[in-house]
Amino acid sequence: MSLRRHPILIPILAALTIVAALGSITLGAVPLTATRIFAVLMGGGDEVARAILVDLRLPRMLLGIIVGAMLGLAGAALQGYLRNPLAEPSVLGASNAAALGAVCAIYFGLAQMHPAILPILAIATSLMAITALFLLAGPSESPLTLILAGIAVATLAGAGISLSLNLSPNPFAAMEIMSWLMGSLENRSYAHVWIALPCVLIGGALLFIDGRTLDALTLGEEGAQALGADLGKARLRIMLGVAIGVGGAVAVSGAIGFVGLIVPHLVRPLTDRSPSAILFPSLLGGAALLTFADIGVRLIPTSSELKLGVLTALLGVPVFLIHLMRERRLW
Repeated sequence: MSLRRHPILIPILAALTIVAALGSITLGAVPLTATRIFAVLMGGGDEVARAILVDLRLPRMLLGIIVGAMLGLAGAALQGYLRNPLAEPSVLGASNAAALGAVCAIYFGLAQMHPAILPILAIATSLMAITALFLLAGPSESPLTLILAGIAVATLAGAGISLSLNLSPNPFAAMEIMSWLMGSLENRSYAHVWIALPCVLIGGALLFIDGRTLDALTLGEEGAQALGADLGKARLRIMLGVAIGVGGAVAVSGAIGFVGLIVPHLVRPLTDRSPSAILFPSLLGGAALLTFADIGVRLIPTSSELKLGVLTALLGVPVFLIHLMRERRLW
């Protein structure tokens, strides 16, 4: 594997992730000096520093890494499986369906009953979307069929979200829904970390299993089958991995776009461009990118904190266009 990508790619991405993590716990509206942080880590320190560091910034930093890693990995896996450079979790409707589940929890007031209800509904609707995807695609293993079925599922989920906004009983409920749809890691706790982490671990493991199958698919479906790849089982694992992992991530962060699309394109030139070679770099790149973006929303001077999904879109579009102009290729 080391011969298939630049030898310093993984160390650089790992270092960027560590730098982003350290920046996430030190930077913000209330800056913390190294002395105060060290005192808290040693079990002392003042109460204000402990509350900011341990109760607010640490879970936020962990979620930035967890969610970003899952989105980057899911984007890389889907681009390899569907052989489409524009593929990301929303292509299969997983992100939209998870967002619909969360919106339903907010709309019907279920999210107020228990904090776990919102993520549970988001994950459940994401799994329902993947089930509907299988039913629509039928026995076909064609990526085009999956993309078309995914567009149908995503459109239906988007219509449900729009309907909930249209029928919102009061403007406050609509504002809460819109705020969640824009994505944020603000005011997250360790409970959200423990909700997202198992889903991301399970989803990520399922996506890593089929690295060789993704490489074989570069030869086409017939070529992959000739090499012994079981495309039916691979499709099941990839779809479940995306549904569980992305569903759990979106459940705690809200809808955050562009990470799964742009990160694989940024790391691909430093590899041999085989799908399996970009899986782990995309995981690290997604973690670093989303954590740095979360630092940015805290440091940008605005009357209220900028939403994370808005910033990733603003940053992602020009980066993607610059990369597209430089590559001048479809894959």
